[in-house]
Amino acid sequence: MVSQEQRRRQLAREKFLRQQQRRTDARRKARIRNSVIASVLGVIVVLSVTVFLTKPFEDDGKKENANADVTPSATPSKAPDPCDKPAAGKVKSETWKKEPAMSIDESAKYTMKLDTTCGEIDVALKASAAPHTVNSFNYLLGKGYLDHSKCHRLTNQGIYVLQCGDPQGTGMGGPGYTIPDENLKDKSLKGGVYPAGTVAMANQYNAQTKQGRDSGGSQFFLVYQDSQLPPDYTPFGTVSEAGMKVLTKIAKAGAEAPDPQTGNTAPNATVVINKAAITKS
Repeated sequence: MVSQEQRRRQLAREKFLRQQQRRTDARRKARIRNSVIASVLGVIVVLSVTVFLTKPFEDDGKKENANADVTPSATPSKAPDPCDKPAAGKVKSETWKKEPAMSIDESAKYTMKLDTTCGEIDVALKASAAPHTVNSFNYLLGKGYLDHSKCHRLTNQGIYVLQCGDPQGTGMGGPGYTIPDENLKDKSLKGGVYPAGTVAMANQYNAQTKQGRDSGGSQFFLVYQDSQLPPDYTPFGTVSEAGMKVLTKIAKAGAEAPDPQTGNTAPNATVVINKAAITKS
């Protein structure tokens, strides 16, 4: 027969074990909760970096596929479309396995003309400072690669750029090859600012991991207002005064809310490159 004292000790021991179990369960739940929180935060950070890299300012304005890409979101707004309807035609779907052989004259002057639905944008190219980039566009545009392609992204917070160069119109497309980063010490890039009028390559560079160098393809961005960005994106051209007026018109029309699938903030204006070409002078 169990004595009263033994029964008391047994009950006390059972109570202690229950308390220990509750503490163990509480610690386990806390670890799970903290792990979930850490995972969520990690996903948020990764997504932020990914958006920036694939929409590359996408992710530093605070930096597309280009190709990319690290990204400030545009404020949803609506305004009348200031641009015309696109010309009839289809975008190219061809890709290549390697960068084209060098064929430009680095000492010559080259101009890229973007005949868009919103007006003509002329870009004076920096062949001597960014020969691989200019040579690549000279090759691609000679193939009609950007004809009928959309400019798929407009940012109006943190950085102020219009991003183009993806025939897919998603921010994930490219020519199939990559080109090296160039001209990252251009004298125009002062104080961590890409000045208005700069045309630069988007890429997949991640400043945190230091990975993704030399990942430019065909996507590029046109800066319509001075933008804070680290010198990680090849500046290869400058927009003409008339071209800046076209960019300003596009920017004033605002941008759509972020696409739930791509994260792109597309311009409200219908910005399509009807024809893109490079001329030598």
